[in-house]
This record gives sequence, C-alpha cells and structure tokens, in this order.
Amino acid sequence: MQTLGKIISRYINRVTCIFMLLILAIIICIQIVNVERQAYESADRIFRQMEQLLAQNQEELAGIEEAYRETCLHNAEAIAYMIQNDPSVLQDMEELKRIAALMEVDEIHIFDSLGRIFAGTHPEYYGYTFDSGEQMMFFKPMLQDKSLKLVQDIAPNTAEAKMMQYSALWSRSGEFIVQVGMEPDNVMKAREKNELSYLFSLFRVNLEAGYYAIDSGSGEIVGSTDLENVGKNVLETGLGLTSLENGEGGFHAVVNDRRCYCICRKVGTNYILRVVPDRELYKGVPTTVLLVAVCLIVMALILSRAVIWYMEKYVVDGIHSMNRKLQRIARGNLDEMLDIKSSVEFSELSSYINRMKKSLLDTNEKMSYVLSKTNMYIGVYEYNSHMRRVRFTEYVPRILSLESAEAERLSADYQEFKAFIRRLRKNPVPDENSVFERNGQYVRLEETDDSNGVFGVVIDVTEEIEKRKKIEEERDTDPLTKLYNRRGLEMKISALDNDEETLACSAFVMIDADNLKVINDTCGHEAGDAYLKEIARRLKDFAPDRCVAARLGGDEFALFLYQYESEAELLEAIGKLESMQDGSLVTIADNISVPIRFSFGYSPIGESGDYQAMIKEADEKMYENKRERKAGKAQAGSLETPF
Repeated sequence: MQTLGKIISRYINRVTCIFMLLILAIIICIQIVNVERQAYESADRIFRQMEQLLAQNQEELAGIEEAYRETCLHNAEAIAYMIQNDPSVLQDMEELKRIAALMEVDEIHIFDSLGRIFAGTHPEYYGYTFDSGEQMMFFKPMLQDKSLKLVQDIAPNTAEAKMMQYSALWSRSGEFIVQVGMEPDNVMKAREKNELSYLFSLFRVNLEAGYYAIDSGSGEIVGSTDLENVGKNVLETGLGLTSLENGEGGFHAVVNDRRCYCICRKVGTNYILRVVPDRELYKGVPTTVLLVAVCLIVMALILSRAVIWYMEKYVVDGIHSMNRKLQRIARGNLDEMLDIKSSVEFSELSSYINRMKKSLLDTNEKMSYVLSKTNMYIGVYEYNSHMRRVRFTEYVPRILSLESAEAERLSADYQEFKAFIRRLRKNPVPDENSVFERNGQYVRLEETDDSNGVFGVVIDVTEEIEKRKKIEEERDTDPLTKLYNRRGLEMKISALDNDEETLACSAFVMIDADNLKVINDTCGHEAGDAYLKEIARRLKDFAPDRCVAARLGGDEFALFLYQYESEAELLEAIGKLESMQDGSLVTIADNISVPIRFSFGYSPIGESGDYQAMIKEADEKMYENKRERKAGKAQAGSLETPF
C-alpha cells in the first residue's frame, strides 16, 4: 500500500501530463490555424497588391500606347511632308534610310494608289499589297478614303511576324501612302509589367510558394512560376475548377504530387492561385511546439513540485501528525489531545475525535460506576498490539492489589501487563476454575483473545472463596483437631483415586488413642481434648506430602498413606508410626503431662480397590494391636498407672 504523498504525487504528475498533452494539442491546432491564417492573409495581401499593380500598369500602358500611337502618326506625317517636298527621295533608298534614322523609325513603306509597296527602306517588301496579310489588311480602307490616318495596334508584321506598330496616311497630293513602322520597345516593356510572370516574380518572396494563373473558362494554366506547368490543364496538376471556384478561403490539395495549402482569387478572367507546400507551411510548427513543450515541462515541474510541497505541508504532514497522535491514543494514552489547525477541515476533525475520545472516557467512568453498585468488585481491561497502553477501569488496581506506581507502570506498557498476568496465573487456587491467589486475595480472571486484541475481566472473589472454604471446612473437617472428618477423608481419597500414579503404593491406617477415657475422667474433658489435639498434630505432621489424616470420631483416627515408590518404603513409614506409639510426654493441663499412646493397624491397598474392606481389615488389626499392647503392659505390671 502506498503513502498518501506518493499517491498525490503520482496523480498530480498524471494530471499534469494530461493537461500538458491537451495544451500541446491545443497549441498545435492554434499554430496550424495561425499559420494557415497568416498564409491566407499573405496571399490576400499579395492578391490585392497584384490587382492594384495591374490597374496601375494598365493605366500606364494605356498612356504609353496612346503616346506611342501619336508619335508613330506624327512621324508618318513628317516623313510624308519630307517626301512631298522632295519626291526624288522615293528613288533613293539610302536617303529614305537616313530619314528613317533621323525620325527614329524602323521601317518606311510607300504605297501607290492601288495599295502596293513600290518604295521604302526595305526592298524585300516591295510588291506587298494591303491584301498580303491580315496585318496589312488593316490599312485597306484608306484606298476608299484618302482622309483616313490610321495607327495599327501593336501586332506581328506580315513578313517576319515581328512585333511592330504601323501608322499610315496619304500625302497631301494624294499620290502615295506613307506607312511608318516602329518597334514598340517601350510599349512592350510596359506590357511586360502586366504579364503574370512578371508580377509573380515581384511577389515571390517565399521561394517555396508557387503561383499559377489559370484561365477560368478552359482551365488552362496561362502563367506559372513553374514554367513546366504553363500550357497544361489544371486537372493535370491534381486541381479542379470546382475547388478553385470555392477556394478563396483556402483549402488543402495535392498539387503535383505534393500536399499543399492553396489560396485562390479570381482576377479578371483568370484564377490566381498561391500554392504553399505543407512541409514549408508548417515547418515552424515543430520548433514552436518544442519550445512550448519545454516551457510547459519546466512550468509543470515547478507547479507540480509546488503543489506537492503544499499538499505535503498542509495535508500529508497534518495527516501524519494526526496519525501519530491517534497512534498514541490507540496505545492507551487517552490524555492525548488533537489540535491540528492547518486547515478548517483538520480543525473540525480534531474536534470530533476529541469529543469521541471524551465519550469513551465517559463510558469507562459510567461502566465503573455501574459495576461499583454491584455486590462484587469487577474490573475490566483491554489492550492490543497496536495499543501500547492498557486501558482498565478504576477497580482493576484494587482487585489486583496494585500500588499506584505499579499500576501506572503496568498500564503504560501492555507487555509488562501481560507478564504480570502470566505471573498471576502461576498461583491458581486448587479446585477453582480461573481463580488465582495474590497477596491473600482471590481473583477470578477471564480473557478473550482475538484479532481485535485482549479483553479481560477481573473479579474479586476473596469473600466468596473464603465463605466457601469455611463451609467446606466445617463440612469436611473435625472442629476439634482440624483434621478431615469421615466425609472429608472419603472426598480426598476419591479425588486421589482418579490418578493411579498419585496413589502408587498406599495403605489405610486405623488409629485409636489409648487412655482417653481415663484422662477425661481424671483430668476433665478439656485435658482430653488437648490430648486428642496433640495426637492430631503429630499425625498431620507425620508425612504431610504423602498422608491424609482424619479423625473419625471419639478417639479414632485414620491415615491414608500414598505415593510411596515401593512396598518396602511404605512399610518403613509404617515402622516410623510404630515408633511413635509410646511417644514423648505432652502437657494436657496445669502440671499434668501424659505420654502419647495409641494403637494402630494397617491394610495395604490391593488391586481390588475395595476401600471399605481395607478399612475393616485395618480396623481389625488396630484392635489386635490394642489387645497385644494391653497384654504386654499387663505382664509388665503397669495397669495401676494408666498414664
């Protein structure tokens, strides 16, 4: 499982990358739109400049053509005047050439009244008539009207198809027609300015951009920066007239096998098309996008680090601080207060947790109060591996007999408390379930241990155990000697009989105190009771770990010897009992001491397990021993002194 800081960092990085990609995509789209818009604006500006320049050139051309027409006609008038004044020059070709050079004309042709060239600067044209060609037929109406003065538009001449401008008029005498031909250099230069190829060269700033002039009717390419395309139909380049008609706003098309961005404008009868290859049009986009991407990455790194730092400082650190405090609370330190105030939300959460903790403390106090109203002292404790401290109610230290310092030490560390409970369990009370003794007190201890931790209940059962023990003592013990009575002996033997290993070699011993009646009659019953108590004490101390002593009534006692490893060891113990038959003196009253004397008989426990038969056998042997002792004392002459 990842930390909140890593999760926040990962998601911020993801969101940042997504936003960067979105921004880059938007920037790419904006760049493409801007580039296309700039291309369109550039084309539109060039188209408008072309239109303005064409209009200016047309106006200039019209003026030049008019001036040239007038010059051509004036030259014809002047030459006609010269020839009229000196007709002899018609026979002198050299003089005509001199006049042509003087008047700055290229050709002089003299027609007769029939419209045939008979003189001039170019004899190769002699014999040509107005019917010799289309260009010459322009002047044929002059044969009908001698008042006409005609200037022909610039056109290829008939003989050489050379661009010439001709003017003609009749001589004042009406005898001949003077025709003057001039090469219209200035006019042609002016006309070149109106040619599309000339205009394309002026506006071709971007060498990658191509220009096409396409006839709107036929689709023929009448002009282009790529001369190979001139004369072709526009369809051969991959374009169509339909796309040109609708292409004023710009469109993409494949032109000569290259993907291009095209802008079209109709100028006169032609479509003017500006074509920019996509590779050239968008060549600046990758660089711009790369620069923007670098800037975005730097900004994203700075921003993401700043956001992550802010989140760690005001969110993650606040959560860590709260977790540390909650961990201490979970370990049992309920005095810990939460005061995270880095934000309104953390402040509210701290307040709610503090209120919940106070509610838990109040619940513990209420539980302690309720338990105090019962007739028993009951304490509750709880701990787990995540909670270092042990939570327990106020009666736990009292029930477990803990001083304040020890109680504080145990509550501070659940490991210390567990060790204390283990030590307590080493002192179980016999014949009691989950009851243990500590410092004279009896404690019932019950625990539940699961994944949520350990929950325990301790109950002070001292009074209950003592009452029960007193009842059992009164029921199973002899009140005078504090030995087991007959019932207590049977209960004890029954408990031992359940474990054959505990019994091992065992035997019943029946004992009868001698001279009890004499002592009672002579010294009183109190002395007799003292005599019985002393016998009981010695029987109880005979073999405390392997003997059960009981008073069956009157002067009768019983011993149950058990857990001897062999019959020989058992007989040795019985031999020690025999040595006690005539023991030391015991004081039974003021200045009165008597010897302890008793008779006994024993019966080893056999495989049959018939205790009643064994007790009867031991009883018979006891009386036999008593008779033998009396007989022995009688022979010794001691009947007069029973003590």
